[in-house]
Amino acid sequence: MGYLEIIWIAIALSMDACSVGMTDGMQQPRMPIVKALAIGATFGVFQAIMPLIGYWTSSLVSGAIARIAPWVSFGLLLLLGGKMIADVIRERLRAKKTPEQAGDQPICKPLGAGKLLLQALATSIDALAIGVSLLAAHSNGTLVCSIWTCAAIIGATTCLLSAPSVLIGKKIGDKLSGKAEWIGGLILIAIGVKIVVESYLG
Repeated sequence: MGYLEIIWIAIALSMDACSVGMTDGMQQPRMPIVKALAIGATFGVFQAIMPLIGYWTSSLVSGAIARIAPWVSFGLLLLLGGKMIADVIRERLRAKKTPEQAGDQPICKPLGAGKLLLQALATSIDALAIGVSLLAAHSNGTLVCSIWTCAAIIGATTCLLSAPSVLIGKKIGDKLSGKAEWIGGLILIAIGVKIVVESYLG
């Protein structure tokens, strides 16, 4: 497995993080650039850690990873997306009951550390299986670098791609006028479904 293959793997792994990062930006059009960079860094760290875990524990959990990881990701993303949509519905109902206060509070809530960590976990679990593949390549002598270098490439690529995605989401969010939370929730659920479907399609 050469450097080009590792880079392509890193790009593929980062796509879900980029999509989720974009939804984060959509929900907070006034998000500081520093926070967007922090989101990208968090996704990158998780994407770097997961292949290491998969690599070092592959002999014990390789089968479980393949079976469980997609469903764990789906469950977390369904939870996050469903909560976003439920929050919108609650705000709409509250606004109807007290229309004079409808403009007092924004529907979109700031992204907290707990939610960000759940997002990073949900979008990086599939990278565990990549750790198993890297171990196989190392065992047969085709891996061109150490697992640490592979993890660094994967993490850096995810960070470099997902942080700009957050900024793109900010630009889109400015134009959605209150629909960002709906769209973001649906996107998260769709990503979860995609992960499960892809696991069955191989």
